[in-house]
Amino acid sequence: MTLNSTSDYIGRFAPSPTGPLHAGSLVAALASWLDARAHDGRWLVRIEDVDRTRCLPGMDQIILQQLAACGLHSDQPPRYQSRRSAHYQQALGRLITSGHAYPCGCSRRDIELALQRSGQIKARHGELIYPGTCRAGLQGRLARAWRFRTADQSLVHWQDRRLGAQVQDVAVEVGDFILKRADGCFAYQLAVVVDDADQGITDVVRGEDLADNTARQMLLQRALGVTTPRYLHTPLVLGANGEKLSKQNGARAMDTRQPLAALNQAAAVLGLTPQQVAADALAHWLAQWKCLYNRAP
Repeated sequence: MTLNSTSDYIGRFAPSPTGPLHAGSLVAALASWLDARAHDGRWLVRIEDVDRTRCLPGMDQIILQQLAACGLHSDQPPRYQSRRSAHYQQALGRLITSGHAYPCGCSRRDIELALQRSGQIKARHGELIYPGTCRAGLQGRLARAWRFRTADQSLVHWQDRRLGAQVQDVAVEVGDFILKRADGCFAYQLAVVVDDADQGITDVVRGEDLADNTARQMLLQRALGVTTPRYLHTPLVLGANGEKLSKQNGARAMDTRQPLAALNQAAAVLGLTPQQVAADALAHWLAQWKCLYNRAP
């Protein structure tokens, strides 16, 4: 994707309110803010609370307060996914009509047994690759969820602004993925594509752990006829166990009493020089970012 001018740029930071920002999530927040400002663009905050079962009451306000303490302010009021179910349902309806989505009656146990029978047991980040059991029909089962049909043209190529050339065969590596869950919640993949398109997002800057989602989202973008943004996936902060730092493996909440210390830690991960004066830090990093990432590969 080529921008017509720098003013066309719209970026976003999209945290889930399952806990406060920590060192890892601040890296993505800072990077996305710097990239938007480097392109003289707009920076939006989206609260990704579509999965209400995991979200904590009031956590959205804590996250917004943490961002404000770091000088990172959204150019528009935050958008909440929990208020947009009608939009996601409309998009799902379009996918059903076009033949890109189908109902699925399989439980997790059904999928495990089907894979065992075929000898194709394969875990991917703890998830089972769906074998396509209901692709040709429910076979007497009741519909539990809706899936995206990946059988055709599922080999996806894209260019990441940091990682370079990327490729994934979604049918082989993921399978027909969920669009709407058995509990009625819309899946992240559908919600993020609908919201990115609706907000006119031109550039997605997020953690490298989310790069694996890109191919699925691109398939959805094509099926819905919406624009694919440019992507830049940032380095990860690792925990003591060598895995991605997260709320699940002991990540501590960012200390807003010392925002410069937290920002310096995030900046170091991004290859930026630590600063001593809080008031000047963002301006210094912005100049460095322009040299590093202001042009697409």
